[in-house]
Amino acid sequence: MTTYHISLEDDVLKVGFSATLATGDQIVRDASVQLDAMIASGELSGGSLIKINGRTSVLVSQVLADKLSKLYDAIAFFDPKIGDRGLDRYVITISKHPRYIVGDTLDIVRSQQHSSIKVVLCGFANTGKTCFRDGLKQALLQIPNAPDSYFISGCPDGDGSWYGETARRDLDLAKKLKAEYKARFTPEFAQLKAQEVRGINTRIFVFDVGGRISDENRLIMAEATHAVILVKDQCEIAPWQGFCESLGLEVVAIIYSDYESVSDAISGETPILRGNVHRLQRGEDVSNRPMVQALARVLVELI
Repeated sequence: MTTYHISLEDDVLKVGFSATLATGDQIVRDASVQLDAMIASGELSGGSLIKINGRTSVLVSQVLADKLSKLYDAIAFFDPKIGDRGLDRYVITISKHPRYIVGDTLDIVRSQQHSSIKVVLCGFANTGKTCFRDGLKQALLQIPNAPDSYFISGCPDGDGSWYGETARRDLDLAKKLKAEYKARFTPEFAQLKAQEVRGINTRIFVFDVGGRISDENRLIMAEATHAVILVKDQCEIAPWQGFCESLGLEVVAIIYSDYESVSDAISGETPILRGNVHRLQRGEDVSNRPMVQALARVLVELI
């Protein structure tokens, strides 16, 4: 089973990771083999411009750039952070064509308008939001034909989508990088993050926020459509539920993070998913936890 998927749809190269967890070297090899096969068969025949849309990594982007730049005069990558309603926005990253300048953007009208949701994962500090977010990302990838999804961090604590996988292989390195990336939570950061959330139009978009009910989080969370509340104690539910309701967000799940438990328990699924998730430990893959998978199904059903 390949760890990376590549397909050509009209003039757009669709790319993305599979649900199989793998190291960068294996993913790069799989991407290279697929590209070589598509080139050899004539499916990738070259031309003035090719657009790339989907999830990639720094390593894979190097392979894509190397092979495609020999066939196409210009390459444009889709950037979900700068899109607009009804538009996909691509950034020119490589160009030998006078019509396309590196850094220019291309606005492409979507042929079909799909429904989308923006889900904020919120709750007080140390509830395991980052770990839960990483597991949810993988759980969505495991659902056949699930809508496209995109995950980011909405707080400047140094955690990113890279953290969980890095921690599983080298916890000390992950902690070191997190400390280097950590920044202050300022009004300016909140404004920029809110703008970023507003511009992302992937069908399922999930982001977590810092563990405080604050003006900064109010600004960021106001751009969401739905909320998932993660708590350690029953008394933590009401403050966050009230905060979400004040922003007009539909709460789709209230989940108790129980570090000491050895199993998940789902106590209700409608109208709100409720129950507990066990041991949200940094560096562990929690994508197969029943609660994580249940929430992934809920998000797909919302679409």
